[in-house]
Amino acid sequence: MRSNPASATGDRYDRSRDLNVAIEKTGYYPTVVSSGVDAALAGEPVVSFLVHHEPTIDRDEVRRHMTVAVLTPSRLILAHTDENPPDNLLPEPYTSTSTEAIGLTSVRSVVVNRMVANPARLRGRVPPPAEAVLTVGWGGVAGVDLEPAMCDDPQCDADHGYTGVIRSDDFSLRVSAAADGQDAVHALLAFAEALSSRTQLHG
Repeated sequence: MRSNPASATGDRYDRSRDLNVAIEKTGYYPTVVSSGVDAALAGEPVVSFLVHHEPTIDRDEVRRHMTVAVLTPSRLILAHTDENPPDNLLPEPYTSTSTEAIGLTSVRSVVVNRMVANPARLRGRVPPPAEAVLTVGWGGVAGVDLEPAMCDDPQCDADHGYTGVIRSDDFSLRVSAAADGQDAVHALLAFAEALSSRTQLHG
């Protein structure tokens, strides 16, 4: 995973070249991935970005997946590239790239979860998170977590219906120092900070 957390307010800085270099370094169909991302950018400058390359297991096969998240002055762009085996429509192995562009004014939440191992041993030092999860919601995908409603009477067995929480988690990415390296965790947190700052400006 690679990131370039540019200044949250520095529109004059364009990180497009750094983004293309990061995609190239993964070695995962860089021309295909860059082409999809560039088309979604539509000429906008890159403020910050996150590149995450991971394998996916499909039955007995291991396939690769690339996630590229890009922050522009006005949008959050997400690109996903997968490799696929031949099928009835395409007789040769192929890639599929999907891109989504979300206006920053539409982003409702940027949730960051940090997991710190053995915090009691840190003794005042800045804790290096062992894992981190970035979850972004803008209302494209919503769900409701339901559970039976309860009252304060422990002896009550009446039906009080259900209570629930509406959640919006359109995009979620988890990285760990063990699997992805400590730099990947720092990269995700840096991108999350830049995105959070931008959504505040557009709020």
